[in-house]
Amino acid sequence: MVYVLTSHKRLYSLKKALTFFDLKNMSVHNQNRKIFALIVAGGQGNRFGSELPKQYCQLNGKTVIDHAITPFLNHTAITGVQVVIGKGTESLYESSLQGLNLLPVAYGGTTRQESVFRGLEALKAHKPDLVLIHDAARPYITDALINRVVHSLDHAKACIPVISVTDTIKRTENNIVKETIDRSTLRRVQTPQGFCFSTIFSLHQQFSDNPTFTDDALLCEAGGIPVHCVDGEEENIKITVTKDLPKMIDIRVGNGIDVHQIGPGDGVTLFGVYIPCGFSLIGHSDADVGLHSITDALLGAIADADIGYHFSPKDERWRGADSEQFLKHAADKVRTMGGKINHIDATLMGEKPKVSPLRDQMRQRVAEILEIDIRRVSIKATTTEKLGFCGREEGLAVLANATVILG
Repeated sequence: MVYVLTSHKRLYSLKKALTFFDLKNMSVHNQNRKIFALIVAGGQGNRFGSELPKQYCQLNGKTVIDHAITPFLNHTAITGVQVVIGKGTESLYESSLQGLNLLPVAYGGTTRQESVFRGLEALKAHKPDLVLIHDAARPYITDALINRVVHSLDHAKACIPVISVTDTIKRTENNIVKETIDRSTLRRVQTPQGFCFSTIFSLHQQFSDNPTFTDDALLCEAGGIPVHCVDGEEENIKITVTKDLPKMIDIRVGNGIDVHQIGPGDGVTLFGVYIPCGFSLIGHSDADVGLHSITDALLGAIADADIGYHFSPKDERWRGADSEQFLKHAADKVRTMGGKINHIDATLMGEKPKVSPLRDQMRQRVAEILEIDIRRVSIKATTTEKLGFCGREEGLAVLANATVILG
């Protein structure tokens, strides 16, 4: 039976319903099958190069194992998720996956094969029809890949996702090439690997005295069970060493605004450049409204108060001070946190002085103070169409934004 949903409001329901359809032959998947995911997380990560097992390391705000489990928990075809962990990692496991609706943990053995077998034993009481066995160190699993594996099990007892080998493959001995291998039939194997539960459980029982199989499909090969292949995904990498773990990028944006009153004088300093003109800016320091706003923007990006907190206008040390030292202080604060100043964008608001002839000189001065490339500094100017205190030429204002990359 095929349901046709004509209402636009039901478009999401149609998309969800299509999860259970094989679009190639329009056969409907048996929604009554009990499909469980078995997540293998018992490894200690000896090759990873960290005291913390790789599955419990942070990746974009969550642990690797959390990323690996969540797609199965959210998938409409998956009945439940069983995790196999190592003894002594209970606290890491519990802190990583608080609030997730998982089956009680099973404890792994000394090899991957033993760990999977113990997980299958724990699942047996739930009477699964199918099981998808997945490595906790593969955090980039997608619904599409889960679907392909599940769909393949409509007509197979075992299925694995694979990737074609694109590099030339050589067989060597003592660093000498002996032959070039035909790569057209070679495939790289990923997880989740899918199986008829009774088949893979029986094979694990059969080969329990020989716990040397590195993946579950090998047991099928040894038992004479055909293993079907579906397309894997290049992004579905396995975290093996620390360099495989992408570093989380912490991008911060801060903004700053500063205003100074116009007073009598012969010139102003804007963005570190002195401009002779018929007025000055009134302030405790040199009243460089441009550098003050950028200083506040940088401090805002690292959540470290404001310029007045660090350089109080009540402190006589800063009377007439060059604002360059304020900006350098904020830049040093960013670097102390392991940060990098990525971009500065500042806009001067006022009727005068005219900025455009000195724009690049100002950009260069700011870049020198911050020790960044001039191409990362933008300085603009605008009037307020004679409106407000800027339009009445009572003061100047600068609004600045700073982009900082931490970590």
